[in-house]
Amino acid sequence: MRAFWILVAALAVLHHDAWLWGDRSLVFGFLPSGLAYHATYSLAAAAVWVLALRCVWPDELEEWASEGDADSGGNG
Repeated sequence: MRAFWILVAALAVLHHDAWLWGDRSLVFGFLPSGLAYHATYSLAAAAVWVLALRCVWPDELEEWASEGDADSGGNG
């Protein structure tokens, strides 16, 4: 769990990419480096979210939600 929060903190720090503001180079010949960085950052953030859902999400919450569905008889 501690590793997950370290990853979240790292993403928060890496979100502020001041080092690419003046960079006019292109990635793959057409994509500005800042935009390529943020595309990669978005993929990393999605991966951390998947990690959160798989490893950190509380099972008790799922059990509680399932019990609520069973009590209502499935009628919503």
